[in-house]
Amino acid sequence: MKKCAVFLAVILLLSLIFGCRAKEQVTLNVLNWGDYIDESVLKQFETEHPGIKINYLTAASNEEMLIKLTAPDSIYDICFPSDYIIEKMIEKDMLHQLNKENIPNLKNIDPRFLDLAFDKDNLYSVPYMWGTVGILYNTDIVKEPVHSWRILWDEAYAGQILMYDSIRDTIGITLKMLGYPINTRDPQHIKEAQDALIAQKPIVQAYLHDPIKASMIAGNGALAIVYSGDAVWCIEENPVLAYAVPDEGSNIWFDNIIIPKNSKHTAEAEAFINFLCDAEVALKNTEFIGYSTPNEAAMALLEPEMLLNEVYNPPNEVIERCEVFHDLGEFVSVYNEAWNRIKAA
Repeated sequence: MKKCAVFLAVILLLSLIFGCRAKEQVTLNVLNWGDYIDESVLKQFETEHPGIKINYLTAASNEEMLIKLTAPDSIYDICFPSDYIIEKMIEKDMLHQLNKENIPNLKNIDPRFLDLAFDKDNLYSVPYMWGTVGILYNTDIVKEPVHSWRILWDEAYAGQILMYDSIRDTIGITLKMLGYPINTRDPQHIKEAQDALIAQKPIVQAYLHDPIKASMIAGNGALAIVYSGDAVWCIEENPVLAYAVPDEGSNIWFDNIIIPKNSKHTAEAEAFINFLCDAEVALKNTEFIGYSTPNEAAMALLEPEMLLNEVYNPPNEVIERCEVFHDLGEFVSVYNEAWNRIKAA
C-alpha cells in the first residue's frame, strides 16, 4: 500500500509540474505599422496556438522600427520593416536566419517577390505586402491629367497639397521628378531636391503620416503623396479620389516579416510567419488593408474586380518605371541633413 501511495503521489506531482508548464504561455511581441493587419487574424492565431499570446504594437516609420529594435531593452520577436531597412539590419547582423522547415506556407509566395536584392534567397525575411508610391488626387478639384510629380509644385493648388512626412519617400519622389535615381549618392542631387522641397513649402498645407488619408477622404486636400494601398482604401471611401504613379517613375516597396536576432521565441515567431503565409489569412489581410499581397495562393482567391484594379494590381509598365529603395550606408546622413533643413524652412 505504501508503494502504491508513493507511486500515486509521484504521478500527482508530475502531473502538477507538467500541467503548470502546459499552462505557461509564450508572448510574441509584434511590431508592425498602423492599420496593417486584420486584427481578427491575431485572435485566430491565438485560438489555433493556445500556448502563444500576441502583444501587438505599432511604429510610424522604418527609422522608428530600427530604433526600437536596436534599443538595449528591445522586446520584439516579429517586425515588418521595408526593403532598405532589412538590408541595413542584415548588414548589422541583427536578424535571425529563418528555419524554413517551420514555414511550409512559403510555397504560397509568388516567385516574383522572392530572392530580391535586399535579401537574396530570403534567408532572413518573408514577403508580407508590396506596392507603389504615387499621387492621390481629388478629381473634383484636379481636372488635368496627373502625369508628373511637378503638379505638387503647381501654385494653382496652393494650400491643398499634402506631403508625406518621410525622408526617403518625399526626397525620393523629388529626385525622380528631377530625373535622378531614387538611391542617388550624389550630394548635388540631394541639394537640388532639398532646394525644390524648400521652394515648395509655401504652397504645402501640411506634412503628415496616417492622417493624410482622413484629410483626403474628407475633401480637405487636392493632392497628396500616398502609398498605393492607402489609395485603394481612400478611393473606396470617397470615389471622387483617383491615384496615379507619375511618368518619371517612383518607388516600388516591399514590406517583409523578420525575426530579430535577440528574439527568445524564434520557433513561435516562425509559426506566426507561417500562419500569415496561409492563403486564407493572407486574403483577409490584403482585403482589410488594401495593399497588394505577394501571396500567389491568396491572389487566386481574390474577387476579379480587385485583380483588375490597377491601383491594387499595377500593370508591368508601371512596375518597370519604379525603383526599390536600398540602404544608403553612411550617405544617409546627407539625406538626414537635407531633411532637417526642409522641415525647418
